[in-house]
Amino acid sequence: MSTRPSVIRQTIVTPIILIVALLIMAALTYQFGSRAFNRTAVEMFINIMVVVGLYVFVGNSGLLSFGHISFMCLGAYMTAWLAIPPVMKSITLKGLPAWLLHTQLPMWVATPISGLFAAIFALIIGRVIMRLSGIAASIATFGLLGVVNNVYSNWDSVTGGQGSIVGIPPTMNVWIGWLGATAAIVIAYLYSISRSGLALRATRDEAVAASASGINIVRERLIAFVVSAFIIGLAGALYAHFLSIVNPGAFYLRTTFVTLSMLVVGGMYSLSGAVSGVVVMSVLIELFRNLEKGISLGGHTIALPNGAQEIAIGAITIVMLMYLPTGLSRNREFSWRGWPLQRPLARPVQTALKELN
Repeated sequence: MSTRPSVIRQTIVTPIILIVALLIMAALTYQFGSRAFNRTAVEMFINIMVVVGLYVFVGNSGLLSFGHISFMCLGAYMTAWLAIPPVMKSITLKGLPAWLLHTQLPMWVATPISGLFAAIFALIIGRVIMRLSGIAASIATFGLLGVVNNVYSNWDSVTGGQGSIVGIPPTMNVWIGWLGATAAIVIAYLYSISRSGLALRATRDEAVAASASGINIVRERLIAFVVSAFIIGLAGALYAHFLSIVNPGAFYLRTTFVTLSMLVVGGMYSLSGAVSGVVVMSVLIELFRNLEKGISLGGHTIALPNGAQEIAIGAITIVMLMYLPTGLSRNREFSWRGWPLQRPLARPVQTALKELN
């Protein structure tokens, strides 16, 4: 007998709470927030998409990935190629194929195509990387990040090289950001309760038992890798429309470091943790950003040195890993009965085996 209805009953409240909480944030920001605050909220929603995408792979597989921001890069550049007016592309991106050079699509069409582009790339490269385990897999994903960044930094006729591509329609707002975050949460939740998600968590917690039961570890990792790439590709597309420019430097080490820190702070094995980690860290990052600009106290301006933001993020991450390695969520989920969820869900390996039989 299938256990999926039971799993859904126990867990459906989590995405509902997260989506409603973010909706309240979006409404308050839209109604009362300044233009600068609205931009901060949009950036937070995009980061939620990225970190939730990371959670889909890292949280379910137990493998730490340093390369997922490369999918954000792929999504951002694909939407740039699709959304920039052909006249501008013919001047700055002469190496594009003719069909792409003369194409211009609206954001609502270009964004899902960009996500699919990132997912297809992940499907191709993941067939190799997902055969690795542990630190070898993590190093391989870091290599992927370096390769993508170098290609996009030096392919001048197609990506503009290290310069910025301009002309992307700035169509982002807080409501589109909320819709993107909602889509990411729904996709992540549906994957987590699917047969593949249950099977992958079984390999994470009890790899030997899961493998002996017939679960194909490489295949399940690959599915999560592709799903997470799709979500992060969508985030990259929305980020491009948010900034209206793209540059390969925006999708490299700093973004990797910040998003992984958000996941660690919230809790790597929890969807609630992924979202709450972004919210908490976004507030702290904005606080330190303003402190770097300087604040006036008693007629004196006090400002932190440049780089204080990164130092603070690093220090917070280290402290969390030392004293609360399961994150603020303790790797549990929101529920109506309180947070974190007091009654743990069924052991993933047991649930997965029931689903597969």
